[in-house]
Amino acid sequence: MGDTKDGLKPKKIVFVTVGTTCFDALVRAMDTEVVKEELLRRGYTHLLIQMGRGSYVPSKSGGGNASLAVDYFTFSSSIADHLRSASLVISHAGSGSIFETLRLGKPLIVVVNEDLMDNHQSELAEELAERKHLYCARPQTLNQIIADMNLDSLLPYHPGDAMPVAKLINRFLGFPDD
Repeated sequence: MGDTKDGLKPKKIVFVTVGTTCFDALVRAMDTEVVKEELLRRGYTHLLIQMGRGSYVPSKSGGGNASLAVDYFTFSSSIADHLRSASLVISHAGSGSIFETLRLGKPLIVVVNEDLMDNHQSELAEELAERKHLYCARPQTLNQIIADMNLDSLLPYHPGDAMPVAKLINRFLGFPDD
């Protein structure tokens, strides 16, 4: 079951993006054996990490019968192809990355960078998680979120109505709700 005609397992890619920032805590969390083993247990075959300006370099692996193939890069002129080919996206909490992934209908785990000052991004991620469009994690809770996630429970995000997001931003900025 789950094999292709030639006996090979179908490729299931987890794409991780930190955007243009440095988010070593996320890259480091993805590079742990416990996270890789959980992804493998859930049927993923490849892990591709866009590590941005970080200094932590994850370990590469060619994969094999019982391991996850792991690769990484720093920057790309466009991550759209990586997002399209992903079976699961794990992203920093940047609004561009979040909404681009949701528009593509990809399952998403947003990992909040707690090292950022005045982290309004966490409010957006938590609101969208509360609405069941994505999962929200911290680097230290990422493995548990992956272990517990039920991707079928996520609801599609329909970008037509920007009012809920606008209200959230206005609330953050201290403007009254109308």
